[in-house]
Amino acid sequence: MQRISLAHGEGGELTHKLIQDIFIRAFGHSEQTQFDSAILTISSQTIAVTTDSYVVKPLFFLGGNIGKLAINGTVNDLAVSGAIPHAITAGFMIEEGFPIKSLKEIVHTMAGEAEKAGVNIIAGDTKVVEKGSVDGLFINTTGIGVIQKQHRLKPKMIQEGDSVIVSGTIGDHGVAILSARNELGLLTDVKSDCASLNHLIQELLTKINGIRIMRDPTRGGLATTLVELCEDFHFTVEIDEYSLPIRKDVQGACDILGYEPLYLANEGKVVIIVDSNEKQKALEILQNHELGKDASEIGQITSCHVQTGKLLLKTSVGTTRRLNRLSGQLLPRIC
Repeated sequence: MQRISLAHGEGGELTHKLIQDIFIRAFGHSEQTQFDSAILTISSQTIAVTTDSYVVKPLFFLGGNIGKLAINGTVNDLAVSGAIPHAITAGFMIEEGFPIKSLKEIVHTMAGEAEKAGVNIIAGDTKVVEKGSVDGLFINTTGIGVIQKQHRLKPKMIQEGDSVIVSGTIGDHGVAILSARNELGLLTDVKSDCASLNHLIQELLTKINGIRIMRDPTRGGLATTLVELCEDFHFTVEIDEYSLPIRKDVQGACDILGYEPLYLANEGKVVIIVDSNEKQKALEILQNHELGKDASEIGQITSCHVQTGKLLLKTSVGTTRRLNRLSGQLLPRIC
């Protein structure tokens, strides 16, 4: 049988074969997965938990697929919270008729990315639905991580003059998805930046004491992420348009299509607010790592403890304008 049928979701022999032949073969099996819940021993009183769903269209794109997004997105959500990712669960909603060959490729990609990130896929679930109910495949994940006391983030210590750093070029994932859709005649070799950043982030946390807070600028892009930080923690950030790391082909695609790179999704970048006295050390650590080689300081905290935090952009012509969070739908089904 080469395609998923409704019988694969009935809990019988085909369900058993689906789980054994695809999921357990890729993710492994242990005593902890023999119950209806995974049994974990976590040697910490402080854990981080995140959950997310992945509905990207198309499922395959230059630089990855929905499975790669699911693992790396979950790992990064934990990592930017200061946690060491420990375990992931994965739920699959599969459309009747979905090619088993594609499912195997996605699942094996997930297994490979989990191994690289050093996390275990410990539990999962599959549901098969009638054709037309799901666009091929949706994946839901939950991630659990451990936060070490010395690595807790310190947003209350944010102060005027702190540096804002982004770990690399922005908008790569958004343009890769646009290109893969073949809807707008956009031909580009821009690859998605999808990657797990936990090892890089742990190195930063181990070597630098002045990291205030981190975020991964996914949906809504860098601008929306920074606006949310400004509003949540009541400070003002000014970023410099000249300092923004943007690939020429990404900027070119945006110029053609009328998009703004600041609002395009990223899946392998981290925004860091760090004590200005340690910004150079942070940049050196980032730039010496493959996933941070294009890291750049893009701005500073200009005021703190304000009633309404805001994000300002110093433009290439010397003016300053306020940026708001993304309004409306820029790119549907981006992750």
